[in-house]
Amino acid sequence: MPIRSLCITESADRPSVATFIGMHEAGIEVTVVCPEDHPNHKTLTDAGVPTVDIRLPTNFNKAGIAALREELIRGRYHIMHTYNNKAVSNGLRACKGLPVKVVCYRGIVGAVGFLDPMSWMRYLNPRIDRIICVADAIRRHFLEMQPAFLRMPAERPVTIHKGHKLEWYTATPADLSEQGIPDGAFVVGCTANYRPRKGIDYLIDAIEALPDDVPVHLMLVGHMDAPKLTRRIARSPAKDRIHRAGYVTNAPELSAACDVFCMPSTKREGLARAIIEAMVYRVPPIVTDTGGSPELVVDGVSGIVVPPKDAQAIANAIETLYRDDSLRRRMGVAARERIATAFRNDDTVLKTIALYKELVPNPD
Repeated sequence: MPIRSLCITESADRPSVATFIGMHEAGIEVTVVCPEDHPNHKTLTDAGVPTVDIRLPTNFNKAGIAALREELIRGRYHIMHTYNNKAVSNGLRACKGLPVKVVCYRGIVGAVGFLDPMSWMRYLNPRIDRIICVADAIRRHFLEMQPAFLRMPAERPVTIHKGHKLEWYTATPADLSEQGIPDGAFVVGCTANYRPRKGIDYLIDAIEALPDDVPVHLMLVGHMDAPKLTRRIARSPAKDRIHRAGYVTNAPELSAACDVFCMPSTKREGLARAIIEAMVYRVPPIVTDTGGSPELVVDGVSGIVVPPKDAQAIANAIETLYRDDSLRRRMGVAARERIATAFRNDDTVLKTIALYKELVPNPD
């Protein structure tokens, strides 16, 4: 008898969809709670993965909880696998009293606390059997929370990296002249949404700290229209070399056209997809030693790891890669190989199935 899993996600990204399909092809009876109007819905159905359109607009949605419970009972699922906060909070109520194992996905470090009531309604809830952490930094955070006597059992958080496939990234690099960047310029790219923990201000400080003979351009991709950032760029001596592409649908292709990629996060980084995309395109990354970023990058081999909140360290790393073409190319090749061997979607599928079988050794 195969294991039956109800996977609940409102925004199934490409790696998650590939994992669902991989488990389905391996014999797991996966059903995905996914809106019919989601861009990846057709990919799932074309692969033969059943879907259910249940909407969860709030953390505690009465209609959504009732619909989830009805589906859990109808499908006699062995596992309920949730992929976001709303899925966790609604799913835990929906499965009350049902003999289903609960697996939750967690993609960022922190934002969970013993004094926070909502945390107990989500990731600290003892009803949860396993928390799949996308980076080992997340697992360690759970196991190091204070006070120690309130910590969850050590076996509950497990690390399963969200793997990718190289064939997803074959598009031609973008033409950066469309962003106002001159031909032949050395470009540092960063894809993120502007918020304090992303450390964008430190990256701008780093660009300003570079010597005059290192005239790099900085391209910021994502939601970067915050008034604070606009003012910061306006007063920068490097303002003519800072370009905001905004939110785009071809972020990987923009990163592919850069010489270096930088993720200057100050805290709570999970396993940033933007870093992975750049690495697959052989663009060497500069990342901070926080969250899951140093799990992606082997310092000095497939990129450079610097301390968080250290603009000068970022500047030094940029200058090193600017002045050494050979090193930059070697790191780019190693970066792609790192993703190809250590962050494979096939491994994500196998490890998730192994976890399922650990929880449900004898499905009825």
